[in-house]
Amino acid sequence: MVGAAASSAEQAKRRKYENLDSSFIFVPFGGVETLGPWGPEARALFKELSKRVIKSTGDPRAGSYLGQRISLAIQRGNAASILETVRRCGGFEDVLDFI
Repeated sequence: MVGAAASSAEQAKRRKYENLDSSFIFVPFGGVETLGPWGPEARALFKELSKRVIKSTGDPRAGSYLGQRISLAIQRGNAASILETVRRCGGFEDVLDFI
């Protein structure tokens, strides 16, 4: 099933933070992957945030810009993870052997 891993990640996050104080609004945003589908709660949060940004700026493209910013943040995080792995193992050759 498409998105099953994202849904599962959201459920795991919800269980992890189930004891969070009720004064907080918690939305699991764990089901977001670089190339994969977003989890249902992450999609709903993104849609709501997009609507609010569009309404406050008056720019119909603002939701798209928000999605691009999130995508870039995910890509930067992935790049940082890879670069940290390269530093620990000594070079790209070791990483490529691993892959």
